[in-house]
Amino acid sequence: MVSNPLPSLSRRLAQQRWAMRAAPVVFPLERLIRRVSGGQMGVLDLAGLPSVQVTVPGWKTGIPRTTSLLYVPHGDDFLILGSNWGRPKHPVWSTNMRAANGATVRHRGERFPVSVTEITGVDRKRAWDLALEFWPGYAMEHELSGGRRFRIFQLHRLP
Repeated sequence: MVSNPLPSLSRRLAQQRWAMRAAPVVFPLERLIRRVSGGQMGVLDLAGLPSVQVTVPGWKTGIPRTTSLLYVPHGDDFLILGSNWGRPKHPVWSTNMRAANGATVRHRGERFPVSVTEITGVDRKRAWDLALEFWPGYAMEHELSGGRRFRIFQLHRLP
């Protein structure tokens, strides 16, 4: 059986400055793939990387917003980081997440509610180290952002 070479290739590309700067071209492609697949697949899925679609109400409008994100497996939970492709500002979804008590996740075709906890303090250091081990590209994105401290959230599935 042949394993998928795309996850390791993606990890190598994510450590290249030029690849992170070119990343915004992924957004239209993500929308197209999601539309064609009926929401079942996205760019990260095609690359063999773990992804979730997170829906959270906008902090000002209350209108639900959905974002596809890479996640770091953490037991049964999901860790998501507000890297924003290395841009200097925090992603809007992370501001919405801070204001929300919970969110909805779509993962592997299943939709379910999650609690949201922003990881801070000593737990944040452990989560950051775990994220870097899982996705070394976060180091490049951190550098590109000018050293912005990425927000890290833990999503825990609710019964």
